[in-house]
Amino acid sequence: MSRKEKDFSRRNFLKAAGAVGIGSLLTVTGTWAGKPGLLAESKVGHPLVPARPFGKTGVDVSILSLGGIFDITSNQLVLHQALEWGVTYWDTAASYVGGRSEMGIGKYFDKHPEARKGVFLVTKSGASSAGGMTKHLNRSLERMRTDYIDLFFMHGISSTREADDEMKAWAEKAKSAGKIRFFGFSTHSNMEQCLLGAAKLGWIDGIMMTYNYRLMNTDKMKAAVDACAKAGIGLTAMKTQAGFSWGPIGRESKAALRLTEQFLGKGFTKEQAKLKAVWENPHIASICSEMPNLKILTSNVAAALDKVRLSGGDMKLLEQYAQETSTGYCAGCTQICESAYGGEAPIGEVMRSLMYNHSYGDCDRARSLFAKLPMDTRKRISALDYSRAEQICPQGIPIGKLMREAAEILLT
Repeated sequence: MSRKEKDFSRRNFLKAAGAVGIGSLLTVTGTWAGKPGLLAESKVGHPLVPARPFGKTGVDVSILSLGGIFDITSNQLVLHQALEWGVTYWDTAASYVGGRSEMGIGKYFDKHPEARKGVFLVTKSGASSAGGMTKHLNRSLERMRTDYIDLFFMHGISSTREADDEMKAWAEKAKSAGKIRFFGFSTHSNMEQCLLGAAKLGWIDGIMMTYNYRLMNTDKMKAAVDACAKAGIGLTAMKTQAGFSWGPIGRESKAALRLTEQFLGKGFTKEQAKLKAVWENPHIASICSEMPNLKILTSNVAAALDKVRLSGGDMKLLEQYAQETSTGYCAGCTQICESAYGGEAPIGEVMRSLMYNHSYGDCDRARSLFAKLPMDTRKRISALDYSRAEQICPQGIPIGKLMREAAEILLT
């Protein structure tokens, strides 16, 4: 590694960020946190986001993935700048804003067709049948102005029962036709069981799962990630900020202040520290982060390039913070709480809707997710008795209060 790369810092990147323009990228070799990776150098002389192997696919992907919705004009600049800084793993879904997110990517490829070959493109389908997957795939290809998808996901599964023989045959057929390169799923609930199940299947190429400083230290999650690594499955972490979605605000503020003071003293924010904590695990190929503007993109890229590693004390502080604020975060273990109602109460989906409303301030997306539940379910959830679910919830979440709150603010 050159001396220039060794001396490169987050602050240097932030100074150079405003000067980055369109130009050819010269590939050079580099490392991140002592792990093999790829760096690139633009004509202004700064390295780009490193890459890691994506399971046994033979493909290296950027450790930072551009996630989110790309439906407005300003997103075109974000897409361009992401490429310029080496964020070449792009993630979206067919359902985002009625398909307009995929159309935004298609608009970019229309204007910059040469960019397509440098992007690891991922999208998702919520279909539950082979016919539905085919319809969604063909529509996604058309919207994004491309002949193939690098990684195609079943979206938001909660059990690998959904990855049945029919879906396996569909994936093989789509690969043979050259429409997809790899296949897998995303999961927001029961992540550990989904990962362990996928490791046994033997045909899943990649998984995107909720994974963060709150979840990564449990024995179950460690075992699940290790199983996927041994099976050669590429892993992408999402929801890595794991914000405090509800609960005693005073406790959150006090604990968050300690995090802020600790990490600002080292030269980065607590949000950047949460990303770095996930990157400490070499089995995580990439972090998918919603980056709707240049401010967040710049901050996340700076974190990916920063060579300062978290200490044992830093990791312990994050773990302590997670414990102190656990009642304000749904860990996605819906097989526990929902089992008390025989599926009558979709607690996990309601909690996910509240997360977008409370943590992200995205009321429209929260209402859209909530609206996917059957109307009779949405009307019924506030009347159920959730005392049993609260007793068995490992996080101690006030489920009844939150379900009634969701019915009040999200039911339209």
